[in-house]
Amino acid sequence: MIPTRRIRVLIVDDSAIVRKILSEALQGEAGIEVVGTAPDPYVARDKIIALKPDVLTLDVEMPRMDGLTFLKKLMKAHPMPVIMISSVTQASSAAAIDALAEGAVEVIAKPSGPYSVGEFRGTLAAKIRAAAACRTRLAGTRVPVSMDKDPTASVSISSRVPLIAIGASTGGTDAIERILVGLPPALPPIVVVQHIPAGFSRAFADRLDKLCALRVREATDGDILEPGTVLVAPGNFHLTVTRSGSNDKTGRPRLRASVATGETVCYQRPSVDVLFNSVAALKLEGVIAFLLTGMGSDGAEGMLRLRREGSHTIAQDESSCVVFGMPKEAIRMGAAREVVRLDRIPKRIVELTNAVAACTAN
Repeated sequence: MIPTRRIRVLIVDDSAIVRKILSEALQGEAGIEVVGTAPDPYVARDKIIALKPDVLTLDVEMPRMDGLTFLKKLMKAHPMPVIMISSVTQASSAAAIDALAEGAVEVIAKPSGPYSVGEFRGTLAAKIRAAAACRTRLAGTRVPVSMDKDPTASVSISSRVPLIAIGASTGGTDAIERILVGLPPALPPIVVVQHIPAGFSRAFADRLDKLCALRVREATDGDILEPGTVLVAPGNFHLTVTRSGSNDKTGRPRLRASVATGETVCYQRPSVDVLFNSVAALKLEGVIAFLLTGMGSDGAEGMLRLRREGSHTIAQDESSCVVFGMPKEAIRMGAAREVVRLDRIPKRIVELTNAVAACTAN
C-alpha cells in the first residue's frame, strides 16, 4: 500500500510560546507534519515558497503586519487553507470573523491555561485535517448571489412558514453571510447553528447584523422567535426551539429559543443535529431547513427526521461547498429534498416562503 502523503503545516505567530504550543500539539498526530514556523508574515512569505505547506495557521495580531492584512494578500497571490489563531478579545474576535469572510477556513481561540491547552490539543489536529480538505479560491472569484433587484417586493408578508433552520461548519460563516445578505427583511424567523468556538459567535452575529436587512443577534435562552430576526447559536452551547404557548392571532406558532450546555453531538457543541431534531419534534408545517458546507455528518440525521415530518429540506451542492461533508451525508441518506448551489439559495428561500403563503391562503 502506498503511504498517504502527510499534511504539511506552517505555523505563523509572533509569540515563540504559542509557536511551541502549536508545534507540540501536532507532534505525533498521524498524517500531519509541522514543516516550519515563522514569527511574522514577512518570514512566512519566504517559507511558503520554500516549504510549500498545505495548511497555514495564522495569528490575528502581529506587530509588523497583522494577520488579516497578510491573509488578504495571500488569498490574492497564493490561495491556500488558513486557520486563524486568535485571542477572544472583542477586537481580535471581530478581526478573526473578518478573516473568515476573506477566505480563512477556520478560527481557533488561543490556549490560555493548562486546561485550555489540553482542549486545544484535542481540536487542532481535527481542524488541520478539515482545512486540508477545503477548496480554496482566488480572492474576488466568488459567484455572486442570485437575487431579484428588489427582493422585498417578491416576499409575501403573510407567509405561514414557522421558521427557517440553517446548519453549517467549515466554510459556513461565509456561506451564511452570503445567504443572509441576499435576503429581504420580511421573512419568517431564522435559527442558525454554525460550528464556531466560544467567544466568536457574538462577533459573527454582530457582523451579519451590520451587513443584512434582517436583524441578527446571538441567541440567548428564552428568546422569542420573531419574523425578520436571525438567532445564531452561541459558541459552546446547543440551540433548540420549543413552543411558547398557543398560536398567535395569525395562526403562527409561538416559538422560543433554548440555549443550554450538554454533551457534544457529532463532536460538536453547538450541534446542527440538536437544533434540527428539536424542530422536528415540534411537528410544524412549512419548516424550511438547509444544511451547508462542513466536515463530518452533523445535521444529516436531524435533516432526515425533518424530511420525514414533512419539512422542505435542502443541501448545498458540492461545487459551492468549501467541504462537501455534511451535505453529502444528508444527500446519501435521502434527507435532502433538493440540492441547491449556494448563490441560488436566497432566491429559493423567497420562492419557498411564497409557496407556503400561497398554499395557506387557499
